[in-house]
Amino acid sequence: MKKAVWLLLITSLALSAADDKKVFVTKDKNNNLVFSDSPSPGATQVTVKDTATVMAPSSSSPMPTPVVQEDTQFEVAISKPEQQGTVRENSGTVYVSGQIKPMFSTGLRVKLYLDGKQVAGPTGNANFILHDVERGEHQLLLELLNESGKVIATSPTTTFYLHRASIISPK
Repeated sequence: MKKAVWLLLITSLALSAADDKKVFVTKDKNNNLVFSDSPSPGATQVTVKDTATVMAPSSSSPMPTPVVQEDTQFEVAISKPEQQGTVRENSGTVYVSGQIKPMFSTGLRVKLYLDGKQVAGPTGNANFILHDVERGEHQLLLELLNESGKVIATSPTTTFYLHRASIISPK
């Protein structure tokens, strides 16, 4: 019981000490303001209110959202894997990166096709990870869709080769 009383007493003293915030202001020889928590000759005490100042956000989005106009011509391309490139990955994982010009905007969706079959999307991102891709030659294609699901741009087909070591042919 005594511990609880002491704890309550110490806590109340700490809180009351935190409320008494004294700040003193003076000017130095270069006429700059100097702030201190202890008084000095010629210092003026300033009242400090202990209220947090929070600025309201100007918008919910950190970047302005580009507006898609009906006549905008988009270009879609696959930057990785490179055209006629070889991916060496024993697990069969292939990282696909697409580029969309002009800037990718809200409402647009991307579909990814591997060997003519849709394997990902529609999604709001042009980066994909494919798992367990078989070794050999493969073709990739990206389709860009507008808000209503209509294809508005298609990438050129990218051919790449996946090299996976095997027990029979480890090299």
